[in-house]
Amino acid sequence: MPKVKTKSGAKKRFSLTGTGKIKRKHAFKSHILTKKTTKQKRNLTHTGLVSSADMDRVKLMLQI
Repeated sequence: MPKVKTKSGAKKRFSLTGTGKIKRKHAFKSHILTKKTTKQKRNLTHTGLVSSADMDRVKLMLQI
């Protein structure tokens, strides 16, 4: 049987922490930044963790 490939979009967007949680970046930080406030852009910079509701879906995409 062939190996199951991970979703290439998911492996670019998520990374694992040492304890097995999944890190993610915030959306809305890539373009059209002129109309967003400095505070809003600064708060979108920090990474977050994937919520428990989405954890099963993301693990399925990453094959972990």
